[in-house]
Amino acid sequence: MHAAPARHRFDRIDALRGAAIVWMTAFHFCFDLNHFGWIHQNFLYDPFWTRQRTSIVSLFLFCAGLGQAVAYVQGQGWPRFWRRWAQIAGCALLVSAGSWFMFPDSFIYFGVLHGIAVMLVIVRLTAGWGAWLWPAGLAAILLPLAALPVHVAYGNLHLLNERWLNWIGFVSLKPVTQDYVPLLPWLGVMWWGMAAGQWLLRQRAGFVRGGIPRAFAPLAWMGRWSLSWYMLHQPLLIGVMLWVR
Repeated sequence: MHAAPARHRFDRIDALRGAAIVWMTAFHFCFDLNHFGWIHQNFLYDPFWTRQRTSIVSLFLFCAGLGQAVAYVQGQGWPRFWRRWAQIAGCALLVSAGSWFMFPDSFIYFGVLHGIAVMLVIVRLTAGWGAWLWPAGLAAILLPLAALPVHVAYGNLHLLNERWLNWIGFVSLKPVTQDYVPLLPWLGVMWWGMAAGQWLLRQRAGFVRGGIPRAFAPLAWMGRWSLSWYMLHQPLLIGVMLWVR
C-alpha cells in the first residue's frame, strides 16, 4: 500500500457525514419534544423511529470507516490516531455523566461514542485485511443472530445480558439505557465503511476527491466538526426547550 502524498479533507465524505448529522439532529429534536410531552410517540418500539435510529447509526459508523480508510491510505500514524481517539473517548465519558444526570435509571454507558471508540481501534488494527473486511463485516453483523438459539436453548444466558458483557452484543434483552451501540453487529458496518473507502480510493479516487455543489458546502462544514456538533446539539436543544417551556 502506498501512502498518498498529501493529506486533505474529502468534501464528499464530509458532506455525507454532515447529512447524518442533520438527520440525527432532527431525530433528537423529535425525541426531545416527546420527552417534554409536546408530542406523543413511541421511540422504543414504533418502526418509524427505530428504523430511523438504525439508519442514522449505520450512516455514522459507515462514515467513520470511510474516514479510517482515508487515514490509512494517507499514512496517518498512530500518534495522530490516538489524539483523535482520546477526544472521542473523553466525549463518551461526558455523555455518560450527562445522561446519568438526566436519566439516572437509564444512563448511557455504551452508546454510539463508546462503541466508536472501541471499534476504531479494531478497525485500525485490521486495516490491512483488504478485501477480507467485507466478509468480516458480514460475520460481525450475523453473529448476534447466532447467539439467539443459544439463549433459547439455555433459557436466556443472563450473564451475557449483564452490563459488563452486554457491550459485546450477545444479548437476548435490550439493556435499559438511552443509547446502546454494542460491538456486534455495529463493528460490521464500520468494517464495511473501511472496505468501501479503501476500494474507492484505489479504484475511484477521482470520485472521492471530487468537489460538491456549493449548496452542499454547509453539510461538508458540519461533517468536519461532527464531534463538536454531536456534543453540543442536545444541550442546546434541551436548553431552548426548557427556556420556552
